[in-house]
Amino acid sequence: MIDWRKASRSGGGNDDACVELAGVNEQVWVRDSKDPDGERLAFGRDAFAGLLERVKRGEFGL
Repeated sequence: MIDWRKASRSGGGNDDACVELAGVNEQVWVRDSKDPDGERLAFGRDAFAGLLERVKRGEFGL
């Protein structure tokens, strides 16, 4: 069984769109909480950590 985790800043309601993460072997899997059976992205742990750093630095204009 995969242990999916929702962001702590998510409102927690069923209407809130959120990304969920799961550690699977040496990867981080990402899915849309509103579509749990849909497509998933898989990142190596180092690649995911790099992505998070770039998001925190504002490189994507979010």
